[in-house]
Amino acid sequence: MIEASPWWTPHVHADRRPRLLLRNRIAAAIRGFLGDQDFIEVDAAALQISPGNETHLSAFATAEIRSDGTTQPFYLHTSPEFACKKLLAAGEKRIFSFGPVWRNRERSALHHPEFTMLEWYRVGETYQSLMQDCAALLALAADKAATRRFTFRNREADPYAEPERLAVAEAFERYAGIDLLSTVAPDGSTDRDGLHTALVKSGLRTAPDDTWSDLYSRVMVELIEPQLGQGRATVLCEYPIVEAALARPAPHDPRVAERFELYCCGVELANGFGELTDPVEQRKRFEVDMDEKERIYGERYPIDEEFLSALAIMPDACGIALGFDRLVMLAAGANRIEDVIWTPVPDSSSR
Repeated sequence: MIEASPWWTPHVHADRRPRLLLRNRIAAAIRGFLGDQDFIEVDAAALQISPGNETHLSAFATAEIRSDGTTQPFYLHTSPEFACKKLLAAGEKRIFSFGPVWRNRERSALHHPEFTMLEWYRVGETYQSLMQDCAALLALAADKAATRRFTFRNREADPYAEPERLAVAEAFERYAGIDLLSTVAPDGSTDRDGLHTALVKSGLRTAPDDTWSDLYSRVMVELIEPQLGQGRATVLCEYPIVEAALARPAPHDPRVAERFELYCCGVELANGFGELTDPVEQRKRFEVDMDEKERIYGERYPIDEEFLSALAIMPDACGIALGFDRLVMLAAGANRIEDVIWTPVPDSSSR
């Protein structure tokens, strides 16, 4: 077996360097784009009491050792979201965070345990404004790469074309022939058996212990996501309320939330919300997700009580997180996320 040369060997670095310099150009352009709109860059502490309370989010745990020998548990943040929302509660109006985050149990062509996230917030604006931001950032990255197309695994998209807007329910009907919202009640409860029957009719595999969310995810991953962002980017919006833990309900239909994801070349790039600001409802959602996490993984994360207190005075806002490394990947035509990271985290399993 021939081992791959490490990234720091001169000939490998020489190969990687043009993509890394493109990364820097895109980062500088993004800071300029946001600065021109009076956004303030903020630094969110990496150490947090809670790394987030979504079921399938896995964090790196650590601890502070105090001078008296006692310890304080912490986690490396999976997103600067909680810290940023506290700043919105404090009075900031337009902010962005641009830096490293950490997620455990994730390593693939599109995942890395440490990666760079761009997250930004607009107070008093709708989440449609974030969709416009996304379109502008795609074009900005293409400008810096001097390219007219983004590519990934034989998929292509025009970064200058207006993104398609597609509701999740429309995507289920178009690509799977499933009436998704018939399995979601106005109070947000779901009909697992109804969705299971629809999957069987579509020829998808199921398991007896599949929950509604398991079935939903299978359709998304196997039938829908590979179709998105081909030819032009796709803004997939109006997620079922049960799949949008931090987003507020849509005013026209309580079954769906003000959540969208940006896809390009079949790759998920960003996740945006009209932000939920009801601390009682947020606590309820966190507790449901942590119960499910404990059932699946045998662990749960603490709830950040300061975050819920801040949420009570946070103004109406919209916010979004974008995987910066993935954006650079598409602009550079790279095959793996590690190809656009200056110093990738070692992976002993690949040796």
